[in-house]
Amino acid sequence: MSHSPSPHSSPPAPKPPHEQSTWERRVETALWNSRFLVMLAVVPSLLGSLMLFIVGTLDIFKVVGDVLHYYLVDDTHNIHDTLVPDIIIAVDIYLIAIVLLIFGLGVYRLFVSRIDQAEVRYPDHPFNVASLDQLKDKIARVVILAVIIEFFRAVVDIRFSTPLEAIYLALSVLALAAALYLMSLAHKGE
Repeated sequence: MSHSPSPHSSPPAPKPPHEQSTWERRVETALWNSRFLVMLAVVPSLLGSLMLFIVGTLDIFKVVGDVLHYYLVDDTHNIHDTLVPDIIIAVDIYLIAIVLLIFGLGVYRLFVSRIDQAEVRYPDHPFNVASLDQLKDKIARVVILAVIIEFFRAVVDIRFSTPLEAIYLALSVLALAAALYLMSLAHKGE
């Protein structure tokens, strides 16, 4: 009489290489090495992050140059209307670069190998993710911040024509504040 495994029993232990057939060992080696396919996502994510950091930094340098030119050389071209939106755009670019960085390093850590330096020196670093859910959660937080920054960029350009539009803006800001508060409650223990 055979016993069916209980739902709480652990799976059988893996076979050591000397108990596997040559074919089984080759197939499993190929399957295991297929995890390196994620490098097709990791490398472009890191390159995209690098490009966005460069673009954001050049945008900030342009703003600094415009401000210096305005105050030191020629004040005929007013920078006050574009200064805040330009800086907000650069911050938004940086946030998307951070999303790509967290994604690339998180996927590498989950599928290819742990990043030893990060784990030894900085065990609580945002790049040290333990699961896909944790990676998704970290990315979602940064994306939410990017959306909020984008919202504020749009708000800077708003010109109200009726009092009702001002009320809509106030309600939107209140909704964002509530969302941030709820997000902070969900991650209070971290």
